[in-house]
Order: sequence, then C-alpha cells, then structure tokens
Amino acid sequence: MENGVGMVDDGSLMVDNKVVEHDTGVATVQTSSSYEGREFADSLEQVVKREAKEESVDETGEKLQSIRVKFLRLARRLRLTPHNVVVAQVLYRLDLAEQLRGRKGGRVSAFSFDRASTLAERLEADGNEELDFSCTIMIIGKTGVGKSATINSIFDEIKFGTDAFQIGTKKVQDVVGMVHGIKVRVIDTPGLLPSRSDQRRNEKILLEVKCFVKKTPPDIVLYIDRLDMQTGDIDDDRPLLRTVTETFGPPIWFNAIVVLTHAAYAPPDGLNGNASSYDMFVAQRSYVVQQAIRQAAGDMQLMNPVSLAENHSACRTNRAGQRVLPNGQVWKPHLLLLSFASKILAEANSVLKLQETPSGKTRTRPPPLSFLLSCLLQSGPQVKLPDEDNCDNDLVESLDSEDESEYDKLPPFVRLTKAQLAKLTKAQKKTYSDELEYREMFFMKKQFKDEKTRRKTMKRTADEANYMLSDENTEGSTGASSVPVPMPDLPLPASFTSDNPTHRYRYLDSTNPWLVRPVLDTQGWDHDVGYEGVNVERSFMVKHKYPVSFSGQITKDKKDTNIQTELASSLKHGSGKATSLAFDMQTVGNDIYCTLCGETRFINFFNNKAITGLSITLLDDVLAAGLKVEDKMIVNKRFCVVMTGGAMTAHGDIAYGGSLEAQWKDKDYLLNNSLSTLGVSIMDWHGDHVIRCNVQSHVRIGRSTNVIAQADLNNRGTGQVSIRISSSEQIQLALVALFPLMKKLIGYPQRMLYGPL
Repeated sequence: MENGVGMVDDGSLMVDNKVVEHDTGVATVQTSSSYEGREFADSLEQVVKREAKEESVDETGEKLQSIRVKFLRLARRLRLTPHNVVVAQVLYRLDLAEQLRGRKGGRVSAFSFDRASTLAERLEADGNEELDFSCTIMIIGKTGVGKSATINSIFDEIKFGTDAFQIGTKKVQDVVGMVHGIKVRVIDTPGLLPSRSDQRRNEKILLEVKCFVKKTPPDIVLYIDRLDMQTGDIDDDRPLLRTVTETFGPPIWFNAIVVLTHAAYAPPDGLNGNASSYDMFVAQRSYVVQQAIRQAAGDMQLMNPVSLAENHSACRTNRAGQRVLPNGQVWKPHLLLLSFASKILAEANSVLKLQETPSGKTRTRPPPLSFLLSCLLQSGPQVKLPDEDNCDNDLVESLDSEDESEYDKLPPFVRLTKAQLAKLTKAQKKTYSDELEYREMFFMKKQFKDEKTRRKTMKRTADEANYMLSDENTEGSTGASSVPVPMPDLPLPASFTSDNPTHRYRYLDSTNPWLVRPVLDTQGWDHDVGYEGVNVERSFMVKHKYPVSFSGQITKDKKDTNIQTELASSLKHGSGKATSLAFDMQTVGNDIYCTLCGETRFINFFNNKAITGLSITLLDDVLAAGLKVEDKMIVNKRFCVVMTGGAMTAHGDIAYGGSLEAQWKDKDYLLNNSLSTLGVSIMDWHGDHVIRCNVQSHVRIGRSTNVIAQADLNNRGTGQVSIRISSSEQIQLALVALFPLMKKLIGYPQRMLYGPL
C-alpha cells in the first residue's frame, strides 16, 4: 500500500507505511513534513471521531436491546405472549423510535426481535439473573369507587381494609410488595368528592399527595372510576378533574390510565328494551370519562388507555384462579402490563434522548420556515392618512374614462313602487331591472369620482390653510383658533316605507377614540353571556403626518389566556415612496410569538411598483429573519403581473420561495369585484421543492349572484377544487345546503348514544 491509510495485524492504523497507535483514542503521527503531518492528523481525527460515534450508537442499541429484553421478560411473567395487543404495540414503538433516531444521523441497531425473545426466554428459564425493574403506581379517584380494593387485588392479599359504609383511606399511605417477582410500590390516596362545594377539601388532600410524592414521583397514575355509573353523572366530576389538573398540572394526565371498577356489572337495557352489548357499553362509558379528562387537561387530542377491574369475590375465575370479565379478559395482567409499559417507554425515551424538555413543561414547537416565508411573501395593506384615498391608484384610474359625465346625460328615470311592479309582465320586469342596474353602475362610478375629487379638494385646502398659518406665525400675529361647529341634522324623509328608497338612521357617535368590542363565542357554552374576550382598536396620528393603527384582542377560556396585538405605522418620504412598519405579538401556548416586519414601496419605472421587505420573528429561543422583493408591473388598467421572491433563515437553516402571479381585472372592478388570477409558486426547504399552481376567478352573474371558483395543484399530486355560489335572490341555490345538514341531523342521535368509536 502506498500513500494511503490501512490496518495492520495488531489493529493499529498505518499512514504512509507508518504505524499509528490509537488504543487510547488519541492518534499521533510522525512525519518529516509538518504540513503533511497536519493533513494526516486531521484525517485521522475524523476517523477516530467517526469510530467513537459508531461506538456510542452501538452502546445505545445495546441499551435499547436490554430494555426490549426486560419488557419481554415482564410479559412472560404476566403470562402474556408477544402476540398480545399491548405487547405488540410497545415493541413496535421501540422499533419505530430507534428507526427515527437512525434517520437523524445515527445507525439503526442490528438487534432483532428474535434475538431479544430468545434471550428473554432463556433468562426466565434459568431464573438466575434478577429482573432489574420496579414500578411506582399512584391511585387517585372519588370516594367509594374501589381504590383500596383494587390495591388488594393487585397484591392478592388484604393490604388495606375496606368498608361499604365508611371512608376507607383517610391519609396518604403507600405499600410495597412483590407481584410476579416484580417490585411494585402503590400509593393510596384519600377519596375525593365530586361536589363543587367540596373542592377546597379536595385541594387540601391533593396538596398533601403532592408533598408525599415530591421525593419519589410515581411512574404511572391510575384514575379510578366505576363502570356502572350513569353516563350523565360525569358532568358532576368536572370540578374534581379541574382541581386535580390545577394542583398537579396538565402533565399528570399525559401518563395516566383510566381504571373502571365494577366491570362485571351487566349493561343496562337499550332504548328498544333489548339487552345492549357489553363491549358497546364499555366503549361508551370509556369515551365519556376520556372526554371529561380531555376538557380538564385542555387537550382534546389526549387519549388515555382504559383498563377494567372487578374486585368482588363472586367474580368468575378461570382455572388459574384469575378473575375474568364478561368479555373473557383477565383484567389484572392487562392492568399491570399497561403500567409497566409506560415506564418501559419512558426508559427508552431517556436512552434515545427523544424527550429533551423537562417533565411538566411543554415546549412550543416553532413554526417551520416555509410557513414564515409564506407569511412574509404576502403583502399587507398600508396604513394611510385620513385624507388619503383608500383605493389603489391603478384601480381608481380605471374609472377615468371619456364617458365621465355619462350619468348626467341619461334621460329622467322614475322608480316604480311595489304596487306598480306587481302589474308588470315578466319581460317588463326584466327590462326594468336591466335599466335600473345600468343606471346604478353609472351612479356608483360618479360617486367614486366625486369622492376622489372631494378628497383632492380637501387636501389642497388643508395645504393652503397650513401654508397661510405658517406665514401668520412667521409674521408674529396671533389669530383666533378655529372652533368646530356641528352641522344641523339632515331632514328625514316623511315615510320609511319601501316606496321611498332613501333611508337615514340616527346614531350616537362617541367622542372616545378607542373602539372596544366584545369577542363572542360561536357556541356560547362556556359563559352565560357568551363573551370570550375583548377586542380593542384605535387609529391616531403622530405629529399630524404619521398614521398609526393599533389593534389588540384578549381571549380567555377555562385554561389559558391568549393575547394578540398589532401595531402598524407608515412614513412617506418622497413622491411614490413610503415605508410601513408593523409589530405583531401573540401568545402561542406558554411562549410569546413576536414579529417585526417592514416594507418599503416605491415606483422604479413607469407603471412599475416595487416592494422590499424585512421580517424578524422571535419564538422562545428561535430567531428567524427573512427578506423579500416584490415587483408589480402594470401592463394596462386591467392587467398586471406580480413577481415575488424571498428567503427565510434560522439557526443556519434557509428556505427559499417565490411566486409569479397574473391578475386580470374587470372593467368595472370596483363595482362588481370581478377578478381572475393565475399564479405559480415554488418553495425550497431542505432540498425539498414544492411547486404549486393555482387559478381563481370571481365572476358576477346577474344582479345578485356571485360565483367564486378556485383550483390549485402541486407537484406532489395533491390539490383541491372549490366552487362557491352566493345569491340573494335564487332561493333554490340555498336548498343545496340542506343535504349535508340533514345528513348531520340524522346521524346526531346515533353519535349521542354511542359516541365516536
């Protein structure tokens, strides 16, 4: 071998025919050239680091394999095979977690299930090696649901006395014993009361439990309830569940098992008098309890496993003396397996380092860069002065045509009353409606032009007044300040019937510049008044030339308080040039999401508008910054092309994106909002390209019917097509919505009876 790296018989590295010792993990190279020495040392250092990394991965695989063997030994002691549903699910999650870690740069272990099963079987057959496993279980629940009786059933002996007429457990206490050769520690707690007036007592008990388990926290929590309780009684348990959540925090439910005692109870009769299915009854009761826990934890996606238990001595048993439920399940091994599986998965997470946040603290996942870039590429409206035109200049210019005074040249027109319209034929009504629509279109055009002229006149008058005032101040003269005088109310029409189309309504205009509105809940179940929060808005001027807009919203539910505020302003610095700034702050979970963005608009060429923008986003400890460039080329008054491109970066990761959009506006866009759009966008993040094409068209059909059609498709073969029709006259179009509505109403009683199984 020449000028290379090789291996000798004793396991040492050989570089350029020189032996390098690396037994201790440190490589040394002796060469005549210092440059070549540094180069070879760098290469050897990389080799050693790679070998150390591979050794670390192999060590992790061995630890995971030992956990897999340990779990299989636990299952064998409980007389459960790997074909059991819970055993199969735990093994699948262990394999999946190891594969996910391998995708992140590690190496998937070569250990197989067959080797783990064989090793577990051999160790259990020999019986020489002890099983290094113990489990701590905490039991909570209402009074009289069978907590102490369940503990006695777990240990197959009386650990705590039970009485049907007195409270069994009066203080927090624990018991340690061996179950199938496994060390189990169970913490028994006093019974809780579901009444709302007893929550102070429950809170005192739970605080004592919290202090008791502070040094040795439990591995699993069992929430005990009864299967034979009526489904409507769970509403009374919500104050109790809410107190448990407030004392221990929502994470207590993330590692909890629901245990329903009195599982040998015969299900009640159905609605038709026939005996209902036992499995259906259990599923219905389980869903009700799980739903109450979800609402208490504030997580509607939470799914706690459910186990059944029957502690009565008259319960049916099998040949081995184990108590069997009506569905044929031996409940004790199933409950213990669920408890042991929870700790096994926790050990695997600690080995694979899948859980980086401390227990009890939820970490908000930052939004992906593609989402932040999409928000950056979308330009928002610019805050303008009160005397500025709110319409786009290119749209207002479309109204400037040669037929500017066409409305004044129209012949007189007399509106008909309802009685006169009823006497017309169908053809005459259509002719009358067309003529009325034709005149309304010209009248609206005239209103837009008059409003534009009025704004220009007001602005010119204000500029002249400011100029004269500045001259007076320069000369040193003091003039009287102008006092606003309210104008008299306009006379109301004599009648408010439909024959008179002019209607004016009086209202109270408050002098308070703050606009405060309530935020209403669409369901209205949480609060009596239906209020969810408050929305506050205000627009004001700074030094009479900088417009500022503020909007904020505060909403509160049973668990969290959400705040969302936005502050925006703009600054003009030249003809056709303006810079806008916006600051957005909102709560995302337990963190605050802040975004500071700015845009500068200017005209670079004739009928060409350009925008450059910058955005900085901060969420927890993740700081993302983005830059965008947009160019809007106006071909004519009805057609324009918008080109946008940008990039977003965070922690060395970069996402790129851009779009090309063509817009075709109707001649009377401001009157009927008819617009057609064809766009193509591309996003590149982590080398994954997403190309999307979308088409949207808004067309007005007749006087009162609008059709909005939209279709989009991406390179992954997914997309959607939607058509929306809105009309204020065609009642038959609204009847189409009755089909899905009737379908929902028909299936509602069945969902209320059985729940979403």
